[in-house]
Amino acid sequence: MGDMNENESARQIKAGAVLGYITIFINLLAGLIYTPWMIRSLGQDNYGLYTLSVSLIGILVMDFGLGAAVTRFLSLYNSRDDKQAANNLLGIIYKLFFFLDIFIAAVLVIVYFYIGSIYKELSPEQIEKLKIIFLISAAYSVLAFPFGTLNGILTSHEKFVQQKACELFYKLCNMAFIIWALEMGYGLYAMVMVNAVTGGLNILLKLFLVKRTTKIKANFHYKEKKVTKELFQFSLWSTVVNIAQRFIYNIIPSILGIYCGAISISVFGASATVEGIVFTFALAINGLFLPKVSRILTREKENSEKHLLELMIKVGRIQLFLIGLIFIGFLAIGRDFIELWLGNGFQNAYICILFLIFPSIFELTQHIAGLTITATGMVKLQSYVYTIMAVINVLLSILLTKEYKEIGAAISVCTAYLFRTTAMNYIYYKKLHINIGIFFKECFLKMGIPLILSLAAAIIIAFIPFKGAIYFLLKGALIAGIYLVMMWRFGLNSFEKNLFFSVLRKSVKLK
Repeated sequence: MGDMNENESARQIKAGAVLGYITIFINLLAGLIYTPWMIRSLGQDNYGLYTLSVSLIGILVMDFGLGAAVTRFLSLYNSRDDKQAANNLLGIIYKLFFFLDIFIAAVLVIVYFYIGSIYKELSPEQIEKLKIIFLISAAYSVLAFPFGTLNGILTSHEKFVQQKACELFYKLCNMAFIIWALEMGYGLYAMVMVNAVTGGLNILLKLFLVKRTTKIKANFHYKEKKVTKELFQFSLWSTVVNIAQRFIYNIIPSILGIYCGAISISVFGASATVEGIVFTFALAINGLFLPKVSRILTREKENSEKHLLELMIKVGRIQLFLIGLIFIGFLAIGRDFIELWLGNGFQNAYICILFLIFPSIFELTQHIAGLTITATGMVKLQSYVYTIMAVINVLLSILLTKEYKEIGAAISVCTAYLFRTTAMNYIYYKKLHINIGIFFKECFLKMGIPLILSLAAAIIIAFIPFKGAIYFLLKGALIAGIYLVMMWRFGLNSFEKNLFFSVLRKSVKLK
């Protein structure tokens, strides 16, 4: 039974990763055409207001760690094959979600009436627009909030294919309806409404899949103080982590709105979109491993540190290969990309994006260790680090945005993230007993030569003065070719080369 489950898990991880990368590939293609078209259709001011509304909702609507708790505890119970405990847990969590939803709705109503007082740099017309799109987004968020458990249920049961298929379906529907709405001339309000409708469809689809593919049935009559206390403690510290994370990207548009105005918000919003694609690219693999980490901690206690380090190195090297390609590629052709993608008014986005994605080279390659923090319930220590990170970001962004606007905001995010990575590495070493030195040696040192050579080539290509779509494609092909040859020759091992061919064959089969 265990071997069969491991084999099925491996198949789900591979197929889920392939579907995840197909979704990201569609996002990248859409980003080249769809996003700049959307900005032009809405206008830079309206796009800035849309970004501000999304970020404001992002700050105010949170699940207080319950989403992370669902994934963590269900993964743990599933590794023990304890279905009753899983059902009892969901009964408690659903009741907590209901009461939190009422609280969040009250907070959103209060904020709605104070929007004009908060964003004094915006004109009366912009304030009126912001209030309307905030109202639509807030109503959807309140209705969708109780279903925050669905992703955790699917992840903990390793239904990665179904989960990634939902995300792909949602993305395609969302883009298709927004294109239709803007082409018909319905504008900003219709786009926000489309986001709400397609989000609702995504929830209904996930509900159907949870009922169809799992045996989960929440026990609403269950009351147990010990479980509730353990859940509360985990959720409390997860909430601190959640709040701290939101004080990175979600707070920046508000700070820019206070000190700089809508144009700076739109530039930073476009930059954050690119960083979000990089993050999503990494999570297409990383997000699939929490159940596997839980099994290692539950079934292989004596050698768990060794097995976790092996998994961390294996996944980390793949991530470094992918993130390294993105960073070095953007360094080489990013300025041309921004000019072709967004046009005039967004030149500073090139510098912003480089600052935003640089910490990802270190952070996202170590995501397995981050999952282990969640699986072991050590979120209290993580919350301390993330709180300091948030404080650093807010203080620096207030200081730097006044002088350097969106570039100052990007520098503050980069600095805060690098602090987080350094502090978390200390925790991984001291508390999880993961040998971080070996991890850096196996990943960064052994892949260092192709990375350095490719980086040097990217800097040279970045200074080639030729402009236009043809030269952009030629430069891109050149840096990608150099990177892949260098990595294949000096960086990748035999397992990674075989994995490349395995994923390629699976992608062809899916098509």
